[in-house]
Amino acid sequence: MTDWSAFRNHFPVARDWAFLDHAAVAPLPDVAADALRDYADSLARHGVTAVLHWAARLAHVRRLAARLVNAPDPDDIYFLPNTTHGVGVIAEGYPWRPGDNVVVPAEEYPANQYPWMNLTDRGVEVRSVPSRGNRIDVADIRAAMTVRTRVLAVSAVEFASGFRNDLAALGELCRSRGVFFFVDAIQALGVFPLDVQALGIDALAADGHKWLLGPEGAGTGYVRREWVDRLHPIGIGANSVARPFDYTTIDYKLKPHAGRWEGGAYNVPGITAFGASLELLLNAGIGNVEGRVVGLTDYLCDRAAAAGIEVFSSRATDEKSGIVSLILPGRNAEDVRRACRAAGVAVAARAGRVRVSPHAYNTEAEIDRFVEAVRAG
Repeated sequence: MTDWSAFRNHFPVARDWAFLDHAAVAPLPDVAADALRDYADSLARHGVTAVLHWAARLAHVRRLAARLVNAPDPDDIYFLPNTTHGVGVIAEGYPWRPGDNVVVPAEEYPANQYPWMNLTDRGVEVRSVPSRGNRIDVADIRAAMTVRTRVLAVSAVEFASGFRNDLAALGELCRSRGVFFFVDAIQALGVFPLDVQALGIDALAADGHKWLLGPEGAGTGYVRREWVDRLHPIGIGANSVARPFDYTTIDYKLKPHAGRWEGGAYNVPGITAFGASLELLLNAGIGNVEGRVVGLTDYLCDRAAAAGIEVFSSRATDEKSGIVSLILPGRNAEDVRRACRAAGVAVAARAGRVRVSPHAYNTEAEIDRFVEAVRAG
């Protein structure tokens, strides 16, 4: 059984804040902050002479990321600077033909909408699927598909409502229609187990700065191996080829795996800190983290209801997530956010509602502190 008190000790933020905004930018645990300092110290003292050590560290983090999503091979993982980059790998790389379309839920974060909209001049239609209140119906996504649907792009968890999409059902739907299945996983990875093989996911992207507890600018992407040569490569550079260290030989033979999308220099400090956070989460057990976060959000919903706060998010067993969207009748969500911040409680305002997103190191007492801050504000 995970010792959550010991887990909490890794988060200096808890000394000063009830930090309940992990769906935005998470605070770093001490292990990630230490990793950043270690890299900076190494670079200052040794420069490039320590490159083999840090190359081994990157390989280790790649293995951790592969383990996180159950990728068949660590080489199916590539490091990315943000989720947007991972969306672009597919949006810009897919072999589109005029008249093709991509299906996207209407409530997606802009990073999973604009890259698809940018394909209009290539004759690609974006078919937007409205939510039904606080949830997205698989039947509506199915109805939006046509014989020209080539890609379904969906978040594992919707950023504003907290709705957790049925990736198993959507993956099955895509396989039955021959549709490429892309998942923006940034609001799920780190809290919910996600198996790219079992779910039939063709590509995935997630920066590490939310539930994965890493720094901004270092995340993970996955591309199914059979799609690598079918996608037009973008962002190609010296590190994309099979012999990246043979600098004086020009041989345009791309890596036969997802590594071809790592075109230039790595964000070594960001990736090594991201890896430290991954180790912390994997050692705790992602299933255990899920249970802890769901328990905290269930407690939040009970306390909110007792305080006369409306829970907008779906709390059905398979649809709940670490994000709880709240409606406070007669109150402005941004005003509530500011009042909470003044009381040392970090939450967000999204879509006119208050968004609360605790992680596994948070406590019921911090949930109580949020409710009291709302009442006092």
